[in-house]
Amino acid sequence: MEFSDIAAVSGKGGLFKILSPTRTGVILEAMDGSKKKMIANMQSKVSILSDISIYTTTEEGAVPLSDVMKKIHAEFDGDTGLSSTSDPDELKSFLKFILPDYDESRVYVSDIKKLVSWYKSLVEVAPEVLKEDEAGSKEEKAETSDKPDS
Repeated sequence: MEFSDIAAVSGKGGLFKILSPTRTGVILEAMDGSKKKMIANMQSKVSILSDISIYTTTEEGAVPLSDVMKKIHAEFDGDTGLSSTSDPDELKSFLKFILPDYDESRVYVSDIKKLVSWYKSLVEVAPEVLKEDEAGSKEEKAETSDKPDS
């Protein structure tokens, strides 16, 4: 499973596995263990995790959620010690530790709560998506070492 196979639906708690598209939307399955299926139609706001980014003050302006999640996993290995009921200042300092240049004026505490909640869900049901892509980085290194210097 990859970040492109997981979605969040506005107004619905938790994360959903994308099963297949339909003529009017997409079929989703809850990742909370209940295996409940739902059809999200065009009126539903479905966000695919691979398309979500966190605002930063850098030149790029944002960092992909997948990179942030992998960084959290590398640092905390599944246990952040936080929950969605944690103190707002604690949540902000957590994100500041993980992503020092996040844009504090555009990233709200509610966004950080979602980040923590989604991270916990992924650790429980799909920890493989949080692992660094070692094969991909080895291929990139091989490609760059094969290129002649200009």
